[in-house]
Amino acid sequence: MSHTLYTILFPLSLFLGMLFFMETGRRIGIRRMAQDPDGAKTGVGAMEAAIFGLMGLLVAFTFSGAASRFDTRRQLIVEETNAIGTAYLRLDLLPSDAQARLRAYFREYVDSRLESSRKMSTDFPGSLEAYSRSMKLQAEIWNQAVVACRDQGLQSATMLLLPALNQMIDITTTRLVAQKTHPPAGIFLVLSVLALFSAMFAGYGTAGSKARSWIHMIGFGAMMAVTVYLILDIEYPRHGFIQVSSFDQILEDLQKSMK
Repeated sequence: MSHTLYTILFPLSLFLGMLFFMETGRRIGIRRMAQDPDGAKTGVGAMEAAIFGLMGLLVAFTFSGAASRFDTRRQLIVEETNAIGTAYLRLDLLPSDAQARLRAYFREYVDSRLESSRKMSTDFPGSLEAYSRSMKLQAEIWNQAVVACRDQGLQSATMLLLPALNQMIDITTTRLVAQKTHPPAGIFLVLSVLALFSAMFAGYGTAGSKARSWIHMIGFGAMMAVTVYLILDIEYPRHGFIQVSSFDQILEDLQKSMK
């Protein structure tokens, strides 16, 4: 199942489940009040406060973590662009024949990095292929730079160019790890269970009314589903409406400056 479909089906299922649990809670409350009118509400308020408080805490924790990881992924795009740009400028320290070969590799490398990002949501195998190609280009760039520095005995290039290339290579791994870093699935499972139990308690609390308040029932379920959808959308910023792809523009600008 694709991430886009998952981020739609999961909140939708949660919304329908909350409606079902609210109706279940209401019926349990009506039956309970018929059996024990005076004690039906005893102790329910404390339990509701605990459940709703725990759910609010978990939602805040999950949303805050997703937003933090989103900002980290955007910042890493900027850092990679700066690292590539710095290494590209320091090619000037090499002899002209070595510069020409390496600049051609750099242009291919930036193309592969952009292609890997662009295809992540629409063509995942193609994204992996582009990533694999960028890894091969990294190795070729490093080997060519080391040979040029060693053969020419360029101390300044060794001290300035090679560390810049190393940083350019390292940031790729950092971005890959950041991209794969997500909260455990158990957190979303617990959040779903808490939402369903909260819906049941909310339905139980409406047992005293003669008619169902569909506005409250649908509104409560919809707001919870939208919140979960927003968390998932931020958590996977290459697949939904909220994306980091706009920050790829700075890498595209670097690509244009190399041509």
